[in-house]
Amino acid sequence: MTTPPRVGLVYDVFSDYVWTDDAPPDADAEFEPIETVDVLAEALRQCGAEPVRVGPARALQDQLRTGLSLDAALTIAEGQGTRNREAHAPILLELAGIPQWGSDALTLSLTLDKATTKDLAVRAGIKTPQWTVFSGVEGISKEALPAPFPLFVKPRYEGTSKGIAPASKVRTLDALRDEVDRQITLYQQDVIVESFVDGGGEFTVAVVGNNPPRALPVLQRAIEPTTGIGLHALERRGAPDREWDYTIAGTLSESLETRLCRDALRLYQKLECRDVARIDFRVDAEGTPYLLEINPLPTFAPDGTFAIIAELMNRPYPDLLADVIAAGLKRLGVHPLADRAPLTSGMVLAEL
Repeated sequence: MTTPPRVGLVYDVFSDYVWTDDAPPDADAEFEPIETVDVLAEALRQCGAEPVRVGPARALQDQLRTGLSLDAALTIAEGQGTRNREAHAPILLELAGIPQWGSDALTLSLTLDKATTKDLAVRAGIKTPQWTVFSGVEGISKEALPAPFPLFVKPRYEGTSKGIAPASKVRTLDALRDEVDRQITLYQQDVIVESFVDGGGEFTVAVVGNNPPRALPVLQRAIEPTTGIGLHALERRGAPDREWDYTIAGTLSESLETRLCRDALRLYQKLECRDVARIDFRVDAEGTPYLLEINPLPTFAPDGTFAIIAELMNRPYPDLLADVIAAGLKRLGVHPLADRAPLTSGMVLAEL
């Protein structure tokens, strides 16, 4: 009887975060609920693989020392403490010679750095809001601004909208200095200050697979009407608990969806992403999309982007994930027992 391949699940759940007295209130926002691990384990079983729950990168390190045996691993571990934190688990897997599903350590570190991502996006012909990096308030002056007000401030090396609040959108030099100081003090890192793109809405594009990667149906995000900030950013874990109004700004036309998918696929390939990523955009009043960020470690939570896409495609969520995971395992030369058909829906660059 053929034995199913053992696929490790490397992950951080909320209870894994090691809190310090000076940690921001949203410090664990990038971690996952245990339900995310459950749905990934079910998807692996539907692939014909044996899920092996490892836990965070430090647990992976300990278990490798005591003889952990895996045919492959799938990591959604965000890590903790440095700008290379998303690369901790991939590097351990690489050193151990264990094939890794998803993007490698270099891609994960590059994409966590919003400034480097913007540089590479521009080289790929993708528009992104004009920006500059500040390491403190001393260099802030009218001449140093990347664009006219309003501007938007966010930490350079964070994801899951960490650090973002209504005050992140600023209209004066004094407000900019206050917000830069707040974020640098709280997150102990540089901040990105960029032009605030408004008028045409906010959208996210999920990309899956390789050779060719495919852009799945574009999702439109709700906007908080007073600030114009994406509602998901204000409602993240660790943010103040309050009720927000929302609106749906802009229209997702066929031509806009085509352009969003094209830019998402170009960036996915430029950054050498593998198997999956989520790319976020803002659109201006003229209908021009601007890249906000790319996330090769997107959430697979049962209420997240990929779960919504599965619902739109009228598919059980673990079933859709099983197709995506199986394709990545086959790329690694690891063949699950279940015969999963490759995902053929979605747009590819040749069609755009």
